[in-house]
Amino acid sequence: MSAAYSAARGGRATRFRNTASVIDWTRMYFEEAHRRGLMAVYGRSIKGRAVSLTAGERRGNTITDYVRCSYLGLDNHPAIIAGAIAAVEEYGSLHWSCARTRLNFGLIGDLEDTLSELFGARVIAYSTVMVANMGALPIIASGHLTEGQRPVIVFDRLAHASLAFHKPVVAQETAVETIPHNDLDALEQICRRHPVVAYVCDGVYSMGGFAPIQGLLQLQEKYGLFLYIDDAHGISLFGGNGEGFVRSQLPRELGERTIVAASLGKGFGASGGMLMLGTAHQEELFRCYSIPHAFSASPNIAAIGAAFASAGIHQTSELRLRQERLAEQIAFFDKRVQTEQRGAPLPIRMITVGDEFAAIDFAERLLDAGFYTSVTFFPTVARGRAGIRICLTASHERSDLERLCTRIASYKQALTPA
Repeated sequence: MSAAYSAARGGRATRFRNTASVIDWTRMYFEEAHRRGLMAVYGRSIKGRAVSLTAGERRGNTITDYVRCSYLGLDNHPAIIAGAIAAVEEYGSLHWSCARTRLNFGLIGDLEDTLSELFGARVIAYSTVMVANMGALPIIASGHLTEGQRPVIVFDRLAHASLAFHKPVVAQETAVETIPHNDLDALEQICRRHPVVAYVCDGVYSMGGFAPIQGLLQLQEKYGLFLYIDDAHGISLFGGNGEGFVRSQLPRELGERTIVAASLGKGFGASGGMLMLGTAHQEELFRCYSIPHAFSASPNIAAIGAAFASAGIHQTSELRLRQERLAEQIAFFDKRVQTEQRGAPLPIRMITVGDEFAAIDFAERLLDAGFYTSVTFFPTVARGRAGIRICLTASHERSDLERLCTRIASYKQALTPA
């Protein structure tokens, strides 16, 4: 047990979750959002961002979706759908129910090789990003990636739930701390106090904003800071090969102190998650000791085929065209709607309302007008900061986007006290 671990724990049990309290605080909001038809919505994709609703009071209605995170509009790309179908037909199976340390679809090896070359890293594919995180964080905590010294693991306060969920498990291995969002001064203070520190954060945050990558690299250079960054919302949107918000800012060689997690859904347009590793040592450990790799199955063959097809698109000029189209959509929205994210080159925009029930009203009015957006409240955002999340994509029709902006402006004006 490291000295840092003992000092941080102080011999006392540390709690990192309080599920009962979260339920008690938020149940009324979830119940109301479900009652209004804003959650657990069922539908069928038609074309682009259009969805035909198949259940509930609005059954049969067609809405424009601003909830899905397929920022480049690749999730219903004909080539990706064809790739999924072709893979199932070629392998004659959907799923092999054995751990990846045993038997693997041949195509997943081809996919990982292609992604490794595309993104300049050693890539391992997983069924989801959360599963990838679940396997990675305990290995980092063990000290086997930091020369045998267990690092103090520092989480950004706004790290996604798929990261923060694992704090109790990581805390069984080493010391865990949480710092204010993007607070590099607080992180540097911890680096000064402890010989080995690992920082866990998002590259692009699901509720808007991004990590200060250059500042983190400076701390890495100065203190040897280990970086674990989840770029689920930044992948494909940046870089000549779609390597993402984070990877496109990193050195050509990832090295032994940086790991990037990312989604094979969202901007990438397929299904699953992945890790970008920098060394053969890391890859060897992950392929033997990552829990989902050693004790669970790979992505199903349809997901692998879809991802392989998307990797092909990432090697063509179509990727750049879609990136440019997304940038145009973001600029169009920002000219018409004021948000805290205005001017950022990212596709997530938050309309802050404040009161939780007022945010639910806002989202319902948008849905009645044909626009499905995400109503957000605690614990997704802080109490009293409820609002609407808008996911902009390259495939939204400009006329739909213009109508959405007009509705938002009108509804925001109605919320403003006279």
